Amino acid sequence: MRIEAFLQQSPIFQASRIARRTEASLNAILREEELTFFEALMLAAIFFEKKGGIKPSDLAETFQTTRGNVSHCVSSLEAKGLVRRRIDPEDARSFRLVLQPLGRRRAVRVVGIFDRMQTHFERNVGVTKLAGMLEQMRAVEELCLRLAGSTGKARR
Repeated sequence: MRIEAFLQQSPIFQASRIARRTEASLNAILREEELTFFEALMLAAIFFEKKGGIKPSDLAETFQTTRGNVSHCVSSLEAKGLVRRRIDPEDARSFRLVLQPLGRRRAVRVVGIFDRMQTHFERNVGVTKLAGMLEQMRAVEELCLRLAGSTGKARR
């Protein structure tokens, strides 16, 4: 197709393509744990919090996603017996997420998987190159945010 040359040079398209393919690969890696990548991230996040659990809104903010996405994921993790919602003792209008015993064991395995992946990346790509790549990705992200901001102002 004619657009292929442009797509090969576009940081936006390449970042999107890489994200989709990487998430598909991560889902395949986590299939044995019967988790999606986002579910695994949620389990790891809950695992690293205090015993009192974490609010779903905090997870949404941390992962820069909607509360609806978090809610859907929490429902799936609850159905699998990995987490449970507990009324927040400080605010009865909200709740906190805590790991069930099975969820704690699964979270330990997931954290191990993530850790081994990071070690693999560092060995094969190099710590310095990975840091540089992340810096460049953040720069492209910042440029996109600026473009989106200037486009939003132009429409008003």
